[in-house]
Amino acid sequence: MSEDRPKPPEYTVRALSGIPEVQPGDDLAKLIAATEPGLADGDVLIVTSKIVSKAEGRIVRADDREAAIDAETVRVVARRGTLRIVENRRGLVMAAAGVDASNTPVGTVLLLPEDPDASARAIRDGLRAALGVDVGVIVTDTFGRPWRSGLTDVAIGAAGVRVLDDLRGGTDAYGNSLHATIVATADELAAAGDLVKGKATGRPVAVVRGLPHVVTPAEDGEGARALVRDARGDMFRLGTSEAVREAVTQRRTVRAFTDQPVDPGAVRRAVAAALTAPAPHHTTPWRFVLLESEESRIRLLDAMREAWIADLRRDGRSEESIAKRVRRGDVLRDAPYLVVPCLVMDGSHHYGDARRDGAEREMFVVAMGAGVQNLLVTLAGERLGSAWVSSTMFCRDVVREVLALPADWEPMGAVAVGHPAGEPRPRPERDAGAFVEVR
Repeated sequence: MSEDRPKPPEYTVRALSGIPEVQPGDDLAKLIAATEPGLADGDVLIVTSKIVSKAEGRIVRADDREAAIDAETVRVVARRGTLRIVENRRGLVMAAAGVDASNTPVGTVLLLPEDPDASARAIRDGLRAALGVDVGVIVTDTFGRPWRSGLTDVAIGAAGVRVLDDLRGGTDAYGNSLHATIVATADELAAAGDLVKGKATGRPVAVVRGLPHVVTPAEDGEGARALVRDARGDMFRLGTSEAVREAVTQRRTVRAFTDQPVDPGAVRRAVAAALTAPAPHHTTPWRFVLLESEESRIRLLDAMREAWIADLRRDGRSEESIAKRVRRGDVLRDAPYLVVPCLVMDGSHHYGDARRDGAEREMFVVAMGAGVQNLLVTLAGERLGSAWVSSTMFCRDVVREVLALPADWEPMGAVAVGHPAGEPRPRPERDAGAFVEVR
């Protein structure tokens, strides 16, 4: 190689041999320093979380494993038989909350460190005191991954390491702007370390040398917590059955919206979901009128308000009472998007007597409700708020006239759609048993 040619970048990863079996109360920094006194500034220590847990006394009897998983769990992400994928108290999504029965004495299980970032800081400070070096420390654990077979080690704690490398705003080799590239450097280091540590070799610590730019000598950094995606940014927060259940239960009536426009494509996807609802006789009794322009919304709502006021005056209401009641319709007026679901009795059976014809209509009305529920739940999945308001049912002729709808279309309320202006209040819990009769 020519002497003036730049040396290609390189680094080395090696496992440390000779670290003894870790016991509760052991000082990991002293054990590592005694095993590898030649650590240098800019090195990165990759430390398996199991020895951190052992040193911190995070050991429980195996007969308490399920209780230990329960105690570590914030929410269940997915269940498959007896396997639980959960979010634990550190925000990590993993199998069994990280409660591990491997590499621990028979009859016991290990919990993850209480605060892996703090554990990493303690090891780093200890190595600085023992050896006078500034190193980075990453505490790792083994994860499965969505859409990918096999396991890999990832960072669950970090100190003195740049855990994320934000390349946004830069350019690639062709001059293209980078808009979304953030490299999980700490996870890449964790996986590299696991290649030499292994799972059952008795080598729980590795040293990465040659990447001093990832170490932050003057500060501990933001820690591995920065790698955890928050709920709002997580597009894949739940398993399939859990997502369906969560979507249904988290569908809430929203009455205050921001000015942010609604994506018409999201509403059309919700309509497509609405059309999968059950209906009598293989019919399709749903029609959805989408009011996307402000002019169309105001024209309809003004006409509905006049009809409402006329009804209230015929009821003998005072003008003050009328004004108060009419204000209830502001949720529709303030929404940036309206959907008017309509029932069409197309394909219904006619029996010629009131009892059966009434039951036939009720079947179609139930199907209409199922379709609207699908619509609302899917809107929630699109992160849109909604409110199903009955107004159009009380002035159907007015709605049909203003929107030029066919005579056999029956407006079944209106759905206000928009981005919620705030978080909904907690839903009161209900005892399902109070609504069930078993025969």
